[in-house]
Amino acid sequence: MEKNLSVLTRLELAKDWVRDSGNFLKENITAPLEITEKTRYDDLVTNFDQEVQEQLVQKIHHHFPNDAILAEEDQEKQSYDDKTPHLWVIDPIDGTTNFIVQKDNFAIMVAYYEFGVGKFGLILDVMQDKLYWCDSHKAFCNQRELVMKEASLAHSLLGVNSYMYRTNYSGLLDLSQHTLGVRIIGSAGISYGQLLDGKIVAYFSNLQPWDYAAGSIIADRIGYVTMTLAGEMPQLNCREKVFTAPAKLISEIQKYIRN
Repeated sequence: MEKNLSVLTRLELAKDWVRDSGNFLKENITAPLEITEKTRYDDLVTNFDQEVQEQLVQKIHHHFPNDAILAEEDQEKQSYDDKTPHLWVIDPIDGTTNFIVQKDNFAIMVAYYEFGVGKFGLILDVMQDKLYWCDSHKAFCNQRELVMKEASLAHSLLGVNSYMYRTNYSGLLDLSQHTLGVRIIGSAGISYGQLLDGKIVAYFSNLQPWDYAAGSIIADRIGYVTMTLAGEMPQLNCREKVFTAPAKLISEIQKYIRN
């Protein structure tokens, strides 16, 4: 009972923290930006990525000083494995380029694991004020319980990473020809929101752990499966080419994926 209470306490606090950070970004949406390139010209970080991350990290450390944290903008990532008792995974602004250019289509994402098991995830679509979250059994958008919409590949849209789509990586362009087409947004968090809302049937991308951790946990609660294109479980320790899709469509999708 005490362990369950601990998870529930973290979830309720995290919902408030993510909302607070979302309000902070909306209040500063037109403020001047300090923009820095990370690995290349289109891999950007702003002062607000760093500020939101610091807000969340400080709150976690204050309430749970012994918990481990994996956060996107850390220069030195903490080590962890499936023996880590308490792990938070943070993406302070997912879709930083969208945040800079569009002032829309970006998200704050937080996930929480115990001994390698995802206990809850949160994705805040900041500008639409939509908080996707889950507990140990159910998933929600704000207070609306989410359920998977029944769909076939032939009558659905896919979310696909732009580079993987245009290069037909692992046959994803070929796969799309068996659907109604693809939608490319530039934010894993927003794409997961569309998946959870039933606007796309599956999402494929080349993602870091903080890009898919929250979305995969929430999606799991309503019948989705997250795996690598090779059909393995993601390791949560490096960038991997992963997809999330309804469990009942996995075998059909895998017929078109080339490894």
